[in-house]
Amino acid sequence: QVQLVESGGGLVQAGGSLRLSCAASGSIFKINAMGWYRQAPGKQRELVAGITSGGSTNYADSVKGRFTISRDNAKNTGYLQMNSLKPEDTAVYYCNADLLRTLYSLSTTTYWGQGTQVTVSS
Repeated sequence: QVQLVESGGGLVQAGGSLRLSCAASGSIFKINAMGWYRQAPGKQRELVAGITSGGSTNYADSVKGRFTISRDNAKNTGYLQMNSLKPEDTAVYYCNADLLRTLYSLSTTTYWGQGTQVTVSS
């Protein structure tokens, strides 16, 4: 089956860094658009960073200048580099990706990762 597998979460002190990975497994031609979301307890899930099929990126105001989204199509993997982490970044982070299954596919299929916990201590 095609699935997105997340990794890289953990516990860090404020000011530290983490790199989240989102690997698409199974038969995949390439990742088109993808995004990273996060959800803290009692809060709505929010879009943190996104990258379009053309490579354009955007970020939530709360993470601009600290987080970087990227994609490696050769590895069918997306990344979220998180620097200068703050306690308010604590949340479960989810990747979302629109995947082009084959060279001849006319549309993409959307998948969600299982989530990875990021905890930033004071």
